[in-house]
Amino acid sequence: MAYVALSDAEKTFILHGVEEDFRCDGRSRRDYRPMELETGLVSNASGSARLRLANTDILVGVKTEIEVPDPLTPEFGKLEFFVDCSANATPEFEGRGGSDLAQELVLSLQNAYESPLAFDYRTLCLIPGQQCWKLYIDILILECGGNLHDAVSLAAKAALFNTKLPRVTATLLDAGITDLIISDNPYDCTRIGIDTVPLLVTVCKIGDFCLVDPSAEEEVCSTVSMVVSVSMRNGEAFLSGTHLTGGGAMHRDTMRNCLQLGLSIGEHLDTLLAKMLRQEQERVGPKRPKTVGFLK
Repeated sequence: MAYVALSDAEKTFILHGVEEDFRCDGRSRRDYRPMELETGLVSNASGSARLRLANTDILVGVKTEIEVPDPLTPEFGKLEFFVDCSANATPEFEGRGGSDLAQELVLSLQNAYESPLAFDYRTLCLIPGQQCWKLYIDILILECGGNLHDAVSLAAKAALFNTKLPRVTATLLDAGITDLIISDNPYDCTRIGIDTVPLLVTVCKIGDFCLVDPSAEEEVCSTVSMVVSVSMRNGEAFLSGTHLTGGGAMHRDTMRNCLQLGLSIGEHLDTLLAKMLRQEQERVGPKRPKTVGFLK
C-alpha cells in the first residue's frame, strides 16, 4: 500500500462520506472504479494482460516450461508467482521498499490457488510422475492507486485466459523412454480453463461500515481489511481463502458481513471479467489465418 499523507480533516471527510454511502469520487460502498483490460501485449510471453483500475496499473506475463512433477503430487502441474513493485509506481518502492508488499501479494495468490478446487493442476500434467507444465506468472506493478490485491488477481486471471500451451505428443522409445514432441505451430495450442480460477476481493472497514475497491486515500483511513478469495463452481461463488491485513481487529459480526459482501462482489466481478475477456477476444479477431493452396 502506497502511503498518502492526509490531514485529520481529510480523514473525517472520507469517513463521513462512507457513512452516507457517498464516497469522495461519487461511488457507493459496493461500487468499483473504472476498469480497462488488454491482453496479448507481451510478444515473448505465452500469455499476458494489462489491467488498469483507476490509478492502479498492473502488467502480468506468463511463461511456460516443462518440468518434473513433485513426487507427492505426480499428477499435478506447477504454478509459481512473482511480484515486482516498480520504483516508478511510488517513491516508497525504491530499492527494496516494495519487497514486503510483493511478498504479501505472492502469499495471497498462492493461498488462493492452493486448493485443487480453485485451480485444476491436473490440466498441466503431461505424463504423470514424469513431465508437467510449470507456469511462471510474473506480475509488475506499474502504478499504485489502491486495492492492489483485487487488481493483481484480475490481471493474473486474464493473463491465464490469454495463455497458450503448445500441443505436446508423446512417443515411446526403446527401453520404455518417453519422448515429448512439442508443436512449433503457434496456432496448434491449447488453452487453460479459468472457470474456477479465484479472484481476490478486498473488503475495507472504515468506521462502522465495510466497502470494496478502496482508493489509496481510503486505505489510509482504514485500520483493518479482509481479503476474500472467491472461486466460481457450477455458477455459484465459493470461499477458497481469506486473511486480514492491517493492524486492527474485527468483530465476529463484522467479519461475517465482510465475507458475505466479498462473495457477492466476487461473483459479480467474475461475470464482469468474463464479459471483458470475450469482448477483448472479439476485438482482436480470429487467431488462425485461413490457409490456401498447398498450405492446407
